[in-house]
Amino acid sequence: MKDILFDIVAHKKEEVAEFKSIVPAHKLYAQVEKLSDETLPSMRQSLLKSASGIISEFKRRSPSKGWINEAAQADVVPISYQEAGATGLSILTDDYFFGGRDEFIKMARHAGVTIPILYKNFVIDEYQLFQARLAGASVILLIAAIIKRSECKMLMKTAHELGLEVLLEMHHEQELAYAELEPDLYGINNRDLGSFHTDVQNSFRLAEKLPEDGCKVSESGIFEAQTIKLLRENGFNGFLMGEAFMKTDNPGKALSELIKQL
Repeated sequence: MKDILFDIVAHKKEEVAEFKSIVPAHKLYAQVEKLSDETLPSMRQSLLKSASGIISEFKRRSPSKGWINEAAQADVVPISYQEAGATGLSILTDDYFFGGRDEFIKMARHAGVTIPILYKNFVIDEYQLFQARLAGASVILLIAAIIKRSECKMLMKTAHELGLEVLLEMHHEQELAYAELEPDLYGINNRDLGSFHTDVQNSFRLAEKLPEDGCKVSESGIFEAQTIKLLRENGFNGFLMGEAFMKTDNPGKALSELIKQL
């Protein structure tokens, strides 16, 4: 079976090198330094206090399914999520495979989004952390499957220095060793990033192996209120959902209806 993740990471390395050639690291870092006094909303605290725990995702396409909602606008859908009661947002910023851009986070913020935003991308270089901070994100995604534990530790340190929280994503049991790094948020991805096969049972299998007092997020494959209720009973605080909303004509309304069921 073709490993999509391998292709994504290979392209990401080329992409980051191109970004650096356009905006050298020292110039990007200088821009971010001007934001050091800004306080960012905490995804962790928001999830721990939330009754729903839903992190609504703005995702227009995926490598496995193609376009999900090509017409979706970043200055419309994210603010509709917030108004519908989302605890936080996840915004895809990978362009080549997911049709996303850093611009989408800026657009969401300019539209009035004040809740935490996850920078959803494939982070392999600290340069991307500064891109996330400049865009207006408050949380960065680090994926155990694509970085060594030593690299993850260094990226976490830099993220925290920038005021960003870290959602550490794990999928296989052998990746749970990364949990020892004590991220702000422990994510279990129900989607295998190599094959893109999704099985929400993955969260149930791995939940008890995570720190009991950690803020846990189940990602992908969640479509029904009953699944959220069961996941919460198994210790999860957050539920990252994208396709369930984005495939509808009105993602914000779809979120509102789900919250009512909860």
